[in-house]
Amino acid sequence: MLHISIYVTHLNMARAKVGKENIRKITKLGKKSFGLTLPIEIIRNLGWRERQKVKTKLKGRKIIIEDWKK
Repeated sequence: MLHISIYVTHLNMARAKVGKENIRKITKLGKKSFGLTLPIEIIRNLGWRERQKVKTKLKGRKIIIEDWKK
């Protein structure tokens, strides 16, 4: 099973922009996990916070990330 972790960063990190798109790199975290940074603008617009639980699902060739509700 492949685990993907999403990390929110508050640092001013260099990022590549192509037009209006933010291009991000997937980083390996250990043997079976990967991480991806999300743009702070998206996190702020969604009202998400650090360590918040989110639900992920695969839909075709896209990853859907949603707020987790009990």
